[in-house]
Amino acid sequence: MLLAESLRRYRAVIPLYVRAGLRWEAAEIARLRRFLRRIRSPRLQPLRVVSLPMADLYGRHWSTSGRTPGYHEGAASVYLPGRNITLFAKGATFCALHGIPTIVSGVLSGNPYPDATPAFLRSIERALSAGLDAPIRIKTPFRRLTKDRVVRRGCGLPLHLTLSCSNPRRGHHCGDCSKCAERVEAFRRAGVPDPTTYAGGPGAVASRPGSGPVSGDRGARTTRAAAKNAARER
Repeated sequence: MLLAESLRRYRAVIPLYVRAGLRWEAAEIARLRRFLRRIRSPRLQPLRVVSLPMADLYGRHWSTSGRTPGYHEGAASVYLPGRNITLFAKGATFCALHGIPTIVSGVLSGNPYPDATPAFLRSIERALSAGLDAPIRIKTPFRRLTKDRVVRRGCGLPLHLTLSCSNPRRGHHCGDCSKCAERVEAFRRAGVPDPTTYAGGPGAVASRPGSGPVSGDRGARTTRAAAKNAARER
């Protein structure tokens, strides 16, 4: 959806994927390539993949070890320390080298992480512009939207080709992780049929037509809880 919105707004869009050595990336890149082929546009430039390894810092963190947070563990459980800091640093350097003034990020409303707040985004935008001596701007067009509203806005796109899973199985969503739970709930709240193939778990049950939400409390967590949870994982 972010790509579709950007293609309507900008003369040229370059999809940039930052590979960090995390367990879902191979499946995510494969899905992304298929998605890009389906939304062809003269404004869409070829995908660029760059690397900024983080596995050496994360060690046996869930994002590298496979001990993925479960279906009912909530958004705070999937906090990745420094995720947006590293993505913006690498992305901004790419933009400065290629004369690109704008980075578009898909940060959503209610994001609980400390590197996704409006204050942080303003600060890092200023720091990157000063450090690179380039007019870098970070745009977050979905900042006031929840995931279900994004699903409704993108229901005409090939959403079955998108991936939002922490532990893909044979290229499909696992149906067991908290990211799959977010996806199932977003389609349910949006009132849009979920086109996702889930390998199993609660996701496979909850995504069936006529199914209600799977029992279990996935209450919202605070930014502070996210940081504490991450500290326990390291």
